[in-house]
Amino acid sequence: MAGFNTAITGLKSASTDLDVTGNNIANSSTVGFKSSRTEFADIYATAVVGAGSSNTAGSGVTVSDIAQDFSAGTIEFTNNNLDLAINGSGFFQLDNGQGSVTYTRAGAFELDKSGNIVSKDGKNLQGYGIDDQGNLLPVGNLAVTQKESPPKATTNIDLSVNIDSRADATKLLTPYSKDEPSSFTYSTTVRTFDSLGNEHTVKLNMVEQPPVREVQTLEFDALPNSVTISGYTFDPSDGISAAESAALINADPRIADISISGSNLVVRMNASATDIDELQVVNNDAGVSFSGISSAQLAANEAHTYGVAAGPLAADTVVEIGGVEIALDSGMTQDQMGAALASRQGAIKDLNPDVESVIYDANNGELIITFKAASGDIADGMLAVSDPGAIIGAPAVTPGDNSFQGVYQMYAYLNGEELLDIGKVVDPGEAGFASQQSEVGPVLITFDPSSGLLNSINGQQFLAGGSVPGITIAGADPANAETEIRLDMSNTTQFASASIVKTQNQDGYTKGDLVGVSFGGNGEMIASFSNGQNQQLGVVAIATFENQAGLRSSGGTEWTATLDSGSAIVNPPGSGLSGSLRSAALEQSNVDLSAELVSLIEAQRNFQANSKTLETLNTVTQTILQI
Repeated sequence: MAGFNTAITGLKSASTDLDVTGNNIANSSTVGFKSSRTEFADIYATAVVGAGSSNTAGSGVTVSDIAQDFSAGTIEFTNNNLDLAINGSGFFQLDNGQGSVTYTRAGAFELDKSGNIVSKDGKNLQGYGIDDQGNLLPVGNLAVTQKESPPKATTNIDLSVNIDSRADATKLLTPYSKDEPSSFTYSTTVRTFDSLGNEHTVKLNMVEQPPVREVQTLEFDALPNSVTISGYTFDPSDGISAAESAALINADPRIADISISGSNLVVRMNASATDIDELQVVNNDAGVSFSGISSAQLAANEAHTYGVAAGPLAADTVVEIGGVEIALDSGMTQDQMGAALASRQGAIKDLNPDVESVIYDANNGELIITFKAASGDIADGMLAVSDPGAIIGAPAVTPGDNSFQGVYQMYAYLNGEELLDIGKVVDPGEAGFASQQSEVGPVLITFDPSSGLLNSINGQQFLAGGSVPGITIAGADPANAETEIRLDMSNTTQFASASIVKTQNQDGYTKGDLVGVSFGGNGEMIASFSNGQNQQLGVVAIATFENQAGLRSSGGTEWTATLDSGSAIVNPPGSGLSGSLRSAALEQSNVDLSAELVSLIEAQRNFQANSKTLETLNTVTQTILQI
């Protein structure tokens, strides 16, 4: 009877089904495992050529395939950065070093003693190397080749601050001292590193220019017939012409004007010129003695000085100052008239906001109207004065200068002690000025008074809010005198709010040791060092196949390529058909235990049913034998 063979094929197939299901259940916790299912096909035997199949009982069943399910398993996160999972299609490519290449979804990797990324059975994970320009190199063993990060000297500092515009520069202590905080407006410190990895600091002190002008008096015993000031030579003995004055100002833009006082030359500086060293002066007249330079300060305010007429006043009169009428009675003395005029200070200031004070100097019989320093050079006629009785006459005007507004001196110190060269050009007239040679000392930074935005650095003008030129700091690396640091102060402001650091970054660091390896979603293998630096070492390679069902299982949740699967197509994660990468994660088995238990029951019943077929055939056979 053919039924015996048919039942046996059923038992064999059911047994295979039980084996496959049992294997799935056994690997339900195996990382990267892919479940299988048993596929069956019926068997027909045709004895006579051309015989129809309708009268053929069939010869049983056979296992046509044990197919694997490559659907993704659940991704579970771990605390190990070397645990990798593929989110999508693809396999990790492994090489055993002897020419055998396998593929896996089990991403539990580790470092061997040589720094290679290996699987649990010691096979090397494959990936792309990276050259110095960041280009991908051919696929090879992924390894941690950098065990330490060498130090890097600071070469760039990005610093933006806000300096409170409400700070009163007139309250700063003078002279400036780096050790006296009350002598500078604002200070901040930036950490830097030298070329050996030693840590240092660069301290920046900002000193706001107060509303004053420096006046330097060049003292001679007679006017020389030739003198050189700030590199410009002229003859002041017969007076100073407008052309000579303009040429001197062109040679040294810090100078506002020059005049003669007896045998001395008086040089008045602009209010924007801060803390000026003595001018470079050369006396070219051997017959005249030059004894030196004395300095004084002049307020930057404009002042109008009126001489009050001597009393007594002959008749009643009215003087109008800035729209305020002031009645003067006949018989008033000079002091009484001056006091009466000064008594209306409040009314004059109310109608004329630029006026700071109206006072009477009894010692000199003068009425002095002083304007606010911020108002600068007052235009003619801005303060209208009507004086029909010629009580005060025409004023002597000391012009104002508001160029001090928004001007700061910036000093830089290495470790708070050593004054650094940050680009200050030597003074006009000194050797090296023509070539713009720099020296240690402060540079000027200025802000637009109306917007509070930076508009010049070390004499380089730019549009407020525009591209800011860098400042070169020399001498801040004690280990290498050639190192220069570029300081970028973009977005630095002078607003009416607290002085703060808005951003501060520098690119130097000390030596670092390897502390860990991690992977990005695009497969980048990144080494992390104790100095906070990261370095990209390679990119994991992901292999895909035209027919992954054609892969042959080789154990250890690994597969090998076959003719049916086709050759591996290798790409970085996230490109082509390759899935993205998850670090510190593992893909679990895709076995569905509940479904497998149902399959186990089905396979058991199939086995029992085929056993029943054998039992029935055996009973029939016994019956025949007993006839």
